[in-house]
Amino acid sequence: MPHIFCIANQKGGVGKTTTTVNLAAGLAQIGQRVLIIDLDPQGNATMGSGVDKRTLAHTVYDVLLEHTAIAEARVRSPKGGYDVLGANRELSGAEIELVNLERRDRRLKTAIEAAAADYDFVLIDCPPSLSLLTLNGLTCAHGVIVPMQCEYFALEGLTDLVNTVKQVHANLNRELQLIGLLRVMFDPRITLQQQVSEQLKGHFGDKVFDTVIPRNVRLAEAPSYGVPGVVFDPASKGAQAFVAFAQEVVQRVTGGLRSAA
Repeated sequence: MPHIFCIANQKGGVGKTTTTVNLAAGLAQIGQRVLIIDLDPQGNATMGSGVDKRTLAHTVYDVLLEHTAIAEARVRSPKGGYDVLGANRELSGAEIELVNLERRDRRLKTAIEAAAADYDFVLIDCPPSLSLLTLNGLTCAHGVIVPMQCEYFALEGLTDLVNTVKQVHANLNRELQLIGLLRVMFDPRITLQQQVSEQLKGHFGDKVFDTVIPRNVRLAEAPSYGVPGVVFDPASKGAQAFVAFAQEVVQRVTGGLRSAA
């Protein structure tokens, strides 16, 4: 069974998709078999992987409605070295259609089980809201990786997310836990960011990843070329940080997932 992680944060614009795409590329570079599942109707993880969402024959929408299997719907990222189960605007209607269906919160879990032998890691890019789509991701995941900026309002959103993880763990998925917090877009010159970073480490301890992703122009430019930043400019500080993060994730997994915070 692959390690299944949701990349989630109920606050928008915190780098979830950037984290998903570059973690996948970093894991692929160190020899891991990776699948990205794009659960956001905007399809940014799909496009950021170099896959044109407008030309997809099948998407995660078809998988959730059980019209097709992951093996038939996945495509290869041209330069990322991983597979993508893509999304487009069609996914926006999935929530309405799922409401009246059986196992509406477990359909993704069933689909992943059928493709489990093909992957070491499955990374799920979740939308910034607690919807049926996000619930499908959390129900099948072993853990949640939370990218967050070290800013005051980010702490409030983090509290909401931790509570959501606890509720899903208690009611739907006993395997779900908080894997770790990833500090992204970090600028050590800003005193507030240093203070929030210390608060996170003081409160969450080893749940805060050692790796810090710096604010980096090359990471921001990469999506416009449809290439993960790790591949777009491997020498950039952002790319090197994500490769280090991928190595840290593998080390945590091989060392055993730590108990939930």
